This record gives sequence, structure tokens and C-alpha cells, in this order.
Amino acid sequence: MAELNEPTLERPIYMEVLNRFKDSHIIKILAGVRRCGKSKILELYSRELLKMGIAPEQIIERKYTSMQFPENFSARDMYSDLQSAIMTNEKKSYLFLDEVQEIDGWEKALNSIFEEYDADIYVTGSNSKLLSSEISTYLSGRFVLIPVFTLSFAEYKRFQEFASAREENLLEKYIRMGAFPLVSLSNYSQEDAYQIVDGIYATVVTKDISRRHNITNIDMFNRVVRFVCENLGKNFSAKTIFDFFKSQYRSIAIETIYNYLAWLEEAFIIYRCQRYDLQGKEVLKTQEKFYLSDISFKYSQLGFNQKAIASVLENIVYLELRRRGYEVYIGKWGDKEIDFVAMKRNERVYVQVCRSLPDEDPREIENLRAIKDSYPKYVVTLDELATGTDESGIKIVHLREFLSK
Repeated sequence: MAELNEPTLERPIYMEVLNRFKDSHIIKILAGVRRCGKSKILELYSRELLKMGIAPEQIIERKYTSMQFPENFSARDMYSDLQSAIMTNEKKSYLFLDEVQEIDGWEKALNSIFEEYDADIYVTGSNSKLLSSEISTYLSGRFVLIPVFTLSFAEYKRFQEFASAREENLLEKYIRMGAFPLVSLSNYSQEDAYQIVDGIYATVVTKDISRRHNITNIDMFNRVVRFVCENLGKNFSAKTIFDFFKSQYRSIAIETIYNYLAWLEEAFIIYRCQRYDLQGKEVLKTQEKFYLSDISFKYSQLGFNQKAIASVLENIVYLELRRRGYEVYIGKWGDKEIDFVAMKRNERVYVQVCRSLPDEDPREIENLRAIKDSYPKYVVTLDELATGTDESGIKIVHLREFLSK
């Protein structure tokens, strides 16, 4: 499963999760945007199994984007192939199946394998249709979703150490270049990095969206993507986009915009962040925001703009909270807004994000003070001089510290 000349670096967070589920009778699904490292994680874990004493012949690897599998390779073919491989093993088989969404009906094949054989199954995919109603019908209660994101800052630093990058510039590079592993393993120029990411974006649009959904007006689709990129961290809806294009004398059906946003979510280009009423304790249906699965998608479409750094920081913090396993919402407290409310079982964290804090009565702190519970409250900033804890217990931390915790 290794790609030619691509170095292997550890991603311990995912190794820990996979170890927890090893040999449990449940299908492990690793899902995330293309090139975020899912295939490499499977490769790393297969090596882990070898170290644990699993024999090489027990590990069955399939990469369904390979030319080895023709376009007409069916779910029945998939079942027969895996069945034959499993039957050659006297001991338990470990299946590592990469990009299964390329096989129509793959969930039926896996359900049969799951029911009929003693196999530990690991799957990757680049489309959230992996969890559609059809799949839930066949695999209901039989899978666990493991979201895979581009590199955290801690992972990025390890990758950049491999590339011999200078430590003092790493946070700035992380903000400017994004966190795709392919880009992070080398000291690419900014222009080259954005060109690589644009290639990833083009692949997603071609293979995961336009071909799957028969999009004919790619130019309008890309315009919708650029609108999302330009409005990170802002409240908008399909109606907002419709009105914008109408003002530009461009015609697009509002239903088409709804579809475009849904398909971008399915392909993990964007994540939808809903609003949560902290007083009513309910998720609201309006005024949601969207964030990119990697900030470099914005740069590849629009270029880097220092003036738009506030929304970039917000996007980075959103992804970090998601990596740590939180459900993340926009917080509503009366007429006040909290950038993020992150919840995980009995945990809750409130986070405000800003480039720098004004000298007097910053909104970020005042909004947090309005919430009287005892959960941790943070303001994340690039302001080196503002860090500390205020009299109400709100922690003001530099982005570097927040990402490194």
C-alpha cells in the first residue's frame, strides 16, 4: 500500500484508536478527504500487526483505486476475491481495504464477509456516503467511524523535522501552507504547495463529485466553492449564495446550491458547523457556518490573504477540536455568540478565536464572561503579549500553545 518514494512517519493518535478496536467484532471505517493520510495509516497499522506477531499471510490488503481492479469490478467480484484470500488462511484474517467507495455495493460484500468469516476488517473511504442509509441498513451496529483529518500541528512538526524545516517558522508555515501530509513532508515553495493542493481539489471535484453526481456546469460549482472559501467563519445559507449570484446576474437554482453544499460535505471538502443554544440546550437549524477540511483549499482557490487571517485561525481551531474528538458547535447565549462550543460526553470547552485582543473590553472575553458555568473557557490568539488568565478564570492562550496541548 505504500506509495513510491513516500517516506513513512508515525501518526500515533490513529494507531492508538485502531489498537483499541483491534480484534473487536466491528468494521473500522477511516473516513476523510483525499490525501489526508488514510492509506498510509492502514499501512502503518499493518506494520504494527506484524510487530505484534501477526503473520504476513494473515494480512490481506486491497487498494480499490489500483489498476489491478477494472472499472466493472463488482461487489460480487469483491466478495469472491476476499473469500478466496481468507480461505487460504488457517488463522484469523486482517482485511485492509482502501477506498472502498470505488466498488458499487461494497457494503453488501463486506456484510457477507463479516457474517461468514473470522476477519478483522479495516476500511478507508473519501466519501461520507460510506455512512448513508443504505450502508446503515447492511452494516447497522457493525461499524465504528474513525474520522481522519490532515495533520495536527504536533504531527506537522514531526513531518517538517523530516524535511529539515526551521523550528521558529513552523507555525507560520502551518498557517500559510496547510497540513496535507504530501505538502508537509517537503520544503515546497508557497506557490508549489498551493499547486499541489489544487491538484487534490481537482481530483475530488472530478472523481468524488462531478462524475458521481453528473455535474455539467463545473464553472458554477467552482464559484460556489469560492464563495464558501471567501466566507469562512460567517453565517450564510444556500439562500445567501443564491442572492449573491442573483446580484451578479448569474442564474442558479437554490436546490442546486443545496446539492453542491451537500456534495462538498460528502467529499470532506467542507464541514458544516451548526449553532447550539446554550440556554435552550438545543441545536438550531439556522445560521450555521462552514469550515474547510484543510485551510490550503482556500489558498489554492483564492491565494493567501493576510487580511483574512482571522477566519483562517478559526478554521484551524475548529479542525483541532474535531481531531480531539469533540462535537463542535457555534454557541448562542442570548444575543451573544461564542465561536465554538466543543462537547464530548461530560466534557465541554468554550473557545473564542481572534488575531489580537484590543486593549479595552474585548468582545471575545465579555461573551465568555456571560456564561456562568464552570467549564473551561479559552481565548485563542496570535497576540504574544496578551496571554495569561483573567480574573474570571478565562485562559488567553497563543495559538501555538493551544495546538500543542
